[in-house]
Amino acid sequence: MEEEKMNLRLDVDVQTLEAKKLMKGKNKAEEDLDILKTDYKKLRLSMMTAGLGKTSEQWREKIREEKNKSDRW
Repeated sequence: MEEEKMNLRLDVDVQTLEAKKLMKGKNKAEEDLDILKTDYKKLRLSMMTAGLGKTSEQWREKIREEKNKSDRW
């Protein structure tokens, strides 16, 4: 009976350690995801500031505008 109790306690200890390990992994994954989201937002902002986030149609319109400006000169 005592041996069975000891085995059960060991099982509980092992499961507790595994649960803690999984929680640490989950927390690390959530932190990494938050960092990636922040980096993505910064990248998108940089792209928009530099004009790299335009669609093909937006670029065509920009080219038309520039051609019209140059034709006026």
